[in-house]
Amino acid sequence: GLTLYGNIDLREVQLSFQDGGRLASILVDEGAKVEPGQVVAELNPVRFQLELDRLSGELDAQSEIVARLHQGSRPQEIAKARANAEAAAANLKEADLQLKRKISLRETNHISQQEIDTASTRKETMQAGLKAAEEELALVLEGPRKEDIAAAEASLQALHAAKATAGQRLADTRLHAPAKGFIRNRILEPGAMAGAGAPVLTLALTNPLWARAYISEPDLGKIREGMRAEIQTDTLPGKVYQGWIGFIATTAEFTPKTVETTELRTKLVYRARVFLCDPQDELRLGMPVTVTVATNQTTSPVPASCEQDRK
Repeated sequence: GLTLYGNIDLREVQLSFQDGGRLASILVDEGAKVEPGQVVAELNPVRFQLELDRLSGELDAQSEIVARLHQGSRPQEIAKARANAEAAAANLKEADLQLKRKISLRETNHISQQEIDTASTRKETMQAGLKAAEEELALVLEGPRKEDIAAAEASLQALHAAKATAGQRLADTRLHAPAKGFIRNRILEPGAMAGAGAPVLTLALTNPLWARAYISEPDLGKIREGMRAEIQTDTLPGKVYQGWIGFIATTAEFTPKTVETTELRTKLVYRARVFLCDPQDELRLGMPVTVTVATNQTTSPVPASCEQDRK
């Protein structure tokens, strides 16, 4: 078989909030194991809740406006507009009678021309008032314009979107772990101002778990991606962890200083990623490991996860 040397490696995720705010609480300590979706930290939600409440009120008000526009003019509004038109017609009729009376009196020189002009002007004013009242009645009978209704509905839709955004911002004041892992660093403490996107916690992902090992150039042809492997550590020398070769680099590099084998230290090697299963969470980041690969095996399908590998 082929023996490789390396160290346990993990992916890390910097956990941060979408929006900035006062850090209210951190619910995990360094080294704590977390599950996907677990709440690990919280911002003070007061500002975000107030914004959501404000938009909820505006949305309710705009909903009433849209409903009113769809219902059209109320019977009382129609009756008022019709009464105004009838009053304007009556005023015009009365002004016309007064003008005719003054014209007849003028023929006998009982009134001046100025009084006739005044009566004529009043009649013209009443005609304009009647026309305005009739147009107002026509608008009330027709109801709101389609353009006004469309504009009100667009504003309502925009408020729905704004409220949904505010609701999401409120939900984002709770920071969730994206995957299973353990907390490596607790960067901020409660009471601190957390900037948008600024790291609060560092999460080391335990799935997938792999070892970073190195293959010397003469051994490169003996190993292939997908081959089964056995991994051992100095901490538990009698325990064997099952794994598989997941990745082999296409370019060579100098042996890193962490590989302490004198014979390999100055040689060019190819980096390999060896996935392994650790159901008891016994392995730690940076732990030296020894990887043994049987070179006479046939390549089997690479498991998607340790759960699939155990089936």
